[in-house]
Amino acid sequence: MSNQSLISRLGSVMQMAYVPADVPGALRYWTETMGVGPFFKLSNIVVDAAKYKGEPASIDFSVYIAYWGDTQVEIIEQHNDAPSIYKSWRGEGREGLHHVCIVVEDMAKAREICAEAGATVLQEIWLPGGGEAIYVDAGGGPGSLIEMICFPPDNYAFFDVMRDAARNWDGSEPIRAVG
Repeated sequence: MSNQSLISRLGSVMQMAYVPADVPGALRYWTETMGVGPFFKLSNIVVDAAKYKGEPASIDFSVYIAYWGDTQVEIIEQHNDAPSIYKSWRGEGREGLHHVCIVVEDMAKAREICAEAGATVLQEIWLPGGGEAIYVDAGGGPGSLIEMICFPPDNYAFFDVMRDAARNWDGSEPIRAVG
């Protein structure tokens, strides 16, 4: 089954995510060159549990999220050496698009579709309040990693706040701390 078929069965891409070596440089590129912003920084994200390749993982990471039109741009920064999809990416010296993200309504169904397609779950994260994310390798080589997220409906309201801030952004405060 092709990657496009997998994506089209699950939903539409809502996010492009990057794990750059130079996070401040990536943020400058997106805000100054591309005019994307403001970025909202969620520092040292707390998760209920995480697994990397089926094993428990204690990943300390922060994300910066902004909107480019209706597409979310995410910059990820891992702070520790815990095994993860982010650490392995950087360990291989990779740059560029790390993964795309799809919002799904039913994670069990998404997992079933991924299994039927032969996609491999590389990382899983469970968030406080019932949110869950999985990252699957769809087998297409670099750039074919797909994140699927499923949050309680109220959690998506913060994405709307970010999107609205981007629509009216005047270039001030390009990085805004959350929490």
